[in-house]
Amino acid sequence: MNEQRRQVLQMLADGKLAADEAERLIDALGRERPESAPTPRGATRPKYLRVVAVDTSGDSGPSRLNIRVPLQLLRAGVRLASLIPPEALVKINKALDRSGIPIDLTELRPQNIEELIEQLGEVDIDVDDPGSRVQVFCE
Repeated sequence: MNEQRRQVLQMLADGKLAADEAERLIDALGRERPESAPTPRGATRPKYLRVVAVDTSGDSGPSRLNIRVPLQLLRAGVRLASLIPPEALVKINKALDRSGIPIDLTELRPQNIEELIEQLGEVDIDVDDPGSRVQVFCE
């Protein structure tokens, strides 16, 4: 039994959830990632970056956010960035830095994105609310 299901059952046992709420949460967890076994590295090239957030702390039932971004969009963006003139990149970098985004677009290369995708695998993000969870992964 995975950790999330155990937590839902524990909340049910503690009286924090009604049986129908626990059932909905467990169903949602089952739909979240139908393929439970991770794909071996190098087997297939991931097509999407997925961000899933579940908040079970609300009174009106669980809230769910599910974002799927095509990785091809990120790859194309990196290739397009190589067409920007160096003078413009300097201005863009300064504007990004002023906005609190310290990224140097002059250093961005397609292999950087592929390395990021390869290393990303599956990341669980720690959220201060025990009833919430955020997950980022490639599929």
